[in-house]
Amino acid sequence: MRHPFDEFNPLQRESLGLALSGGELNREQALALTRVTPRQVGMLALVADQLREQQCGPQVSYVVNRNINFTNVCIKSCRFCAFSRDHRNEEGYFLNTEQVLERVAQAERYGATEVCIQAGLPPKMEGDLYIKLTRAVKERFPHIHLHAFSPEEVLYGAVRSRCSTREYLEELKKAGLDTLPGTSAEVLDQEIRDRLAPGRISVTQWKEIIGEAHQTGLRTTSTMMFGHIETKTHWVDHMLTLREIQHHTGGFTEFVPLGFVYQEAPLSFMEEMKDRRLGPSGHDVIHVHALARILLGATFRNIQASWVKEGEKLASLLLTSGCNDLGGTLINESISTAAGASHGQLLSPGRLRALIRAAGREPVQRNTVYEILKTFEEGDAEPDALDLVKNPDQLFGSFKKMTQDTENRFVHPSKHSLV
Repeated sequence: MRHPFDEFNPLQRESLGLALSGGELNREQALALTRVTPRQVGMLALVADQLREQQCGPQVSYVVNRNINFTNVCIKSCRFCAFSRDHRNEEGYFLNTEQVLERVAQAERYGATEVCIQAGLPPKMEGDLYIKLTRAVKERFPHIHLHAFSPEEVLYGAVRSRCSTREYLEELKKAGLDTLPGTSAEVLDQEIRDRLAPGRISVTQWKEIIGEAHQTGLRTTSTMMFGHIETKTHWVDHMLTLREIQHHTGGFTEFVPLGFVYQEAPLSFMEEMKDRRLGPSGHDVIHVHALARILLGATFRNIQASWVKEGEKLASLLLTSGCNDLGGTLINESISTAAGASHGQLLSPGRLRALIRAAGREPVQRNTVYEILKTFEEGDAEPDALDLVKNPDQLFGSFKKMTQDTENRFVHPSKHSLV
């Protein structure tokens, strides 16, 4: 009887054998694993799951956190983003410092160990806005981990402050910033970026700021958005770029593939895209995550499945395709929701643990930098405060409510100061 792995060609079998023995694949070997059939994607997932077992063991982690997007007003017009609004748009909102702090306090009451703050880039922003906000949060909530400000925001803050990005990062760290999201990466290919988001932070700038953050002592996450106009070659090149950075700095905590949520994104309504399928297929989602474990697992260890992008069922399946983390509770997810995601803005700790157990794995609660805070035996956990929330939109607010709330309208240019 023919062995299933005989379906792979010699280079593919060599690549998989090298990965299973702990070696790192070069670009040619990695690209060979993108030229596979849907059936072979399932076999890649088996290899990735074996590697996950070797590198991480049976535990799957999650973090209790809250997203706070203090404004949706942005000077950029990225074609993949349905969250941002022009400053003249009647749906543009802006939260002041006290409103942000109220949301942090509420997150703390519900057991969050982290708040993630990201937003649009408001026009004529005060250069030290992010620094003042960081200081305000950490002075009142010193024990909350502040995970905030993408490389795009760091660049914008530095430009508005007329200083270097390194200097700006140093000031953020002094103010109390703990870690940075490695978002605004999309795909690290300049041609693709120019088509997706003209004027967005460049590949060179993103890499420089991530490197400076790591050198400053600020660890970051890393991400890749897939399922739009990229090819599978771009997947490989993006991952290998991240791997090279990790070899030099060791500053990444995780890798998070993010399936493109396209339903409300401007790209979906462009004439040039009318005959093109947007959004990844189910096989694409499994393929990307399995490939991430095979290419990155030895240096990153933590490969995250995003429930907000993929939904509960597929996220649970990804736990047998190379992933060892389910991300966070989020509480106020707005970016994906605005783009048309239908998986909700909150997933409670109890529900996350149920998904992990359904995949035959052991749930653990972690902090932002993957230190284990709690382990759970089957059936031993009391309901968390978040497990008892019946209507999160009513309790925590929602993106739709924020865009309709006239009390928080954005005022241009600088009359509506955050601090």
